[in-house]
Amino acid sequence: MLDLKEVARNYEAVVARLKDRGGNLDLSAFGQLFVERKQLYIDVEGLSAQRNTTNDEMKQRAKSDPASIEALRGQMREVSQSIKEKETKLKEVEDKLTAMLMLVPNVPDASVPKGSSEADNQLVRTWGEKPNLPFTAKQHFEIGEKLGLLDFERAAKVSGSRFAFYKGGLARLERALVSFMIDEHTAKGYTELLPPYLVNRASMTGTGQLPKFEDDAFKTAGENELFLIPTAEVPVTNYHQDEILDGAQLPLKYCAFSPCFRAEAGAAGKDTRGLIRMHQFHKVELVKFATPETSMAELESLTANACAILEKLKLHHRVTLLCTGDMGFASCKTYDIEVWLPGQQAYREISSCSNFSDFQARRAKVRYRKEKGDKPLLVHTLNGSGLAVGRTLVAILENYQREDGSVVIPEALWPYMGGLKELKA
Repeated sequence: MLDLKEVARNYEAVVARLKDRGGNLDLSAFGQLFVERKQLYIDVEGLSAQRNTTNDEMKQRAKSDPASIEALRGQMREVSQSIKEKETKLKEVEDKLTAMLMLVPNVPDASVPKGSSEADNQLVRTWGEKPNLPFTAKQHFEIGEKLGLLDFERAAKVSGSRFAFYKGGLARLERALVSFMIDEHTAKGYTELLPPYLVNRASMTGTGQLPKFEDDAFKTAGENELFLIPTAEVPVTNYHQDEILDGAQLPLKYCAFSPCFRAEAGAAGKDTRGLIRMHQFHKVELVKFATPETSMAELESLTANACAILEKLKLHHRVTLLCTGDMGFASCKTYDIEVWLPGQQAYREISSCSNFSDFQARRAKVRYRKEKGDKPLLVHTLNGSGLAVGRTLVAILENYQREDGSVVIPEALWPYMGGLKELKA
């Protein structure tokens, strides 16, 4: 959530940058409330000054003209009542503004290019070369089904569309990827967390999923409302909810494996076949808590840590800087990592690495002190997939496929595969 006072101080600049995001963001009601808020502040300050003046006059007359005190007291009561009414109204206006701010996205960082869609994203770098397959590449779901290791039909019978059964070596490969990723990230200083998979409304609000994206969430029925996590970002970012951290310990770095659950309410007709867009999938998430001064540098290193997984798996990929019109709701700057899929002849996102500045921390009340006794400041939060496990498996199936339908397992995963070095029928 944006800082109400900061928006008030720099209203025109903030609105101009928010409009760069596109999406027909209408801030007219927001602007009207800010005008009303400003006038109420002026009124309260004027009345408070009047009350102070009257109070001083009463002190002076207490000795020289005690008879006039009662009239001044009447004025004081009227002014105090007016202040109370104005302050009540001011709180109502600020509550409305705060409720509106819950639906307003983060302000893009100055380094984010202006644009309206993914066509305006900037290529930052590429790694490796596209594989030169001497045959027509198949898509991952064709490969998995032909090997008898991927079953969508039975999953649909059990759960519905956008679910899958993994079987045999493919299930082992998914599990191997999780262990490999966690080992790689913990070796780089990330602390592993195994988080809850159900969280409360406050936690979903803290990271920005609510209230705007409630339609994309699965939640429990009954009095004890809980949400299935859309990503481990939610519980891990809220791990330090309502805490004041020691600035000397920043940055704090966590990695967490979890299943992720998404209703995909806005994705009708998209990626209906295969594992790209599922209601349930696995991810290894990277989360950082940093100071404002270091958060952009931490974003660069977090992105590099995610890319390192693909490099060890020898998967060709690229990094793009998202433009203002393609960024996520809570982000102030985002890099997408896109892996090459020969079967689709396209790059597909496998990780999104973002700096949220203090947007999430303000909601979740995560602060830090530079020194003992200093005023607490809001931390900056960051996160990124390190990586989306299912999409990494997709990339392996398509990039390491052979013409006979078998799949070579990347050498980096051999220690996790119990001697299995290929998938075959």
